[in-house]
Amino acid sequence: MSDIVQGLEGFLERLHIYAGLRPILSLVIMLAAVFAVAFAALRGAVRARWIGRNTAAFWLFVSPWIVGFLLFTGGPMVYSLILSFTDWNLIDPAEFVGFANYAEAFSDPDLGQSLKVTLVYAAVSVPLQTVLSLAVALLMNVKVRGIHVFRTIWYLPSLVTGVAQAVLFIWVFNPSYGLVNGLLRLVGVEGPRWLFDADWALATVVIMSLWTVGGNMIIYLAGLQDIAKELYEAAQIDGAGRWRSLWNITLPQISPVIFFNVVTGLIYAMQTFTQGYVVTHNGGGPSDSLLFYVLYLYNNAFSFFRMGYASALAWIFFVMIMVLTALVFRGSAFWVYYESQRPKARKRGAHAG
Repeated sequence: MSDIVQGLEGFLERLHIYAGLRPILSLVIMLAAVFAVAFAALRGAVRARWIGRNTAAFWLFVSPWIVGFLLFTGGPMVYSLILSFTDWNLIDPAEFVGFANYAEAFSDPDLGQSLKVTLVYAAVSVPLQTVLSLAVALLMNVKVRGIHVFRTIWYLPSLVTGVAQAVLFIWVFNPSYGLVNGLLRLVGVEGPRWLFDADWALATVVIMSLWTVGGNMIIYLAGLQDIAKELYEAAQIDGAGRWRSLWNITLPQISPVIFFNVVTGLIYAMQTFTQGYVVTHNGGGPSDSLLFYVLYLYNNAFSFFRMGYASALAWIFFVMIMVLTALVFRGSAFWVYYESQRPKARKRGAHAG
């Protein structure tokens, strides 16, 4: 066996790739050891009748996810929290600085600018995406010939995201030869400089975000088709028109779907990075008008090599998103309707009577 291992190592060294594979091999060996220990522990627990076979099978099947979470999510999060209290440039040893990074963050003008850009973008793009995707879903919820083709056409643009989308819109909004300004010139209008103008750059990125409304449209469409037809029939008998039915039946019935899209859209908008990075070539745009929070965090980590300060920014951002999400959840009690709420209200009323 040792001869086989030595022969394999010699082969890899001759290919000059052993050094590159060593971290991967180490990780594989470590994971195999963890699984072996976990399997042995579960087997021993089953034999000792501490846990049942079903419980052991459950932990065995979820163990890959647990190990992956600890190695690639939980572990790095804890490590970044420790780094946030240090000054580390990836070369010199880390130096403990306490809360200095957090204190600097609250007095950093560039951080304030990045936070302003991110919040404005989220406050504008999320409502626009919600309204537009819901409107398209209502249009696509009719029974006409070829409606599946139109649904597909609306959904296809959402498949082009990230870097490809940013590169596409750099050309579309190019002030010299872009498609938008070219169309405006046909009607005698000289278009703005879009991404190269501090007054228009953020608005342009908001327009770019509407490119992917097809994904939310599919979710809204599923919610619309789940509404009972009897509700609309009863409303029609009572003389309710389309707008009244939309306001009193459709929107309350799909309010959980709207809530889901708002929460996920808010988190996604707050984490915007690719558009600012690709469009501005990692520069933040004219007058830092596209300096998103995550882009500023990235620059501190991988351009300025201030890993401790970047880790502090990451944890501040984490708390910020948690607070915003909690506020949205708190406010949902006033406008999100769930079917399970009505029976409970009836029971309380009957008990009071």
